[in-house]
Amino acid sequence: MSKDDLILKKFGQRIRQLRLQKGFTSQIDFANKSKMDRTYVGGIERGERNVGLKNIEKLAKTLNIGLEELFRF
Repeated sequence: MSKDDLILKKFGQRIRQLRLQKGFTSQIDFANKSKMDRTYVGGIERGERNVGLKNIEKLAKTLNIGLEELFRF
């Protein structure tokens, strides 16, 4: 696994962890609240997507946390 792939995996694991902690038990509910497609959110959580800055901000807002908290892994 390359370094690039590793950061995507870590970020995806962090999103899943925070999603569950915040009570979003399904990717569908979280995706709808984030105004993103469920398959996109699933790809993020699996470390398959290189997420853009605008979507990172959407994720943080949906989770009601700051960007620095989002990257604390």
